Amino acid sequence: MSDDAPSYHGEVEIAEPTHAGGVVVRRDGTTPRFLLVTARRQPSQWVFPKGHIEPGESAADAAVREVMEEAGVEANVVGPIGSTEFRTAREVVRAQFYLMTFVAEGATGEGRRRIWLTAQDAQRALPYEDARLLIARAAEYT
Repeated sequence: MSDDAPSYHGEVEIAEPTHAGGVVVRRDGTTPRFLLVTARRQPSQWVFPKGHIEPGESAADAAVREVMEEAGVEANVVGPIGSTEFRTAREVVRAQFYLMTFVAEGATGEGRRRIWLTAQDAQRALPYEDARLLIARAAEYT
């Protein structure tokens, strides 16, 4: 990690998450690139793929499913990387994120676009500080 990259200050793993998502990394040569998708309600914004955890589903399994559904990307979970919590008009979202490694990709789902960016470019593209901190933390491990 470079000296100017912030470390993530949120909890790495949380109890009772409502949502799960993936910080997916793949290598293009020696350069790691991170997966972002367009937000469903604000398609001009880039976000990590994430969504509700279904009854009986583990958070890690939900993250794998959401990455496939939203981005069309198959990925393997490495481990928990961080969490976020925020309120929407309808609910409090407690999202658990997992560092994941790229396996394969196909068509995107849910009308979203996907992009693979370097850590620096992903931090510029992400609108929320907690997401930028997740990229910084993931870059430490790649």
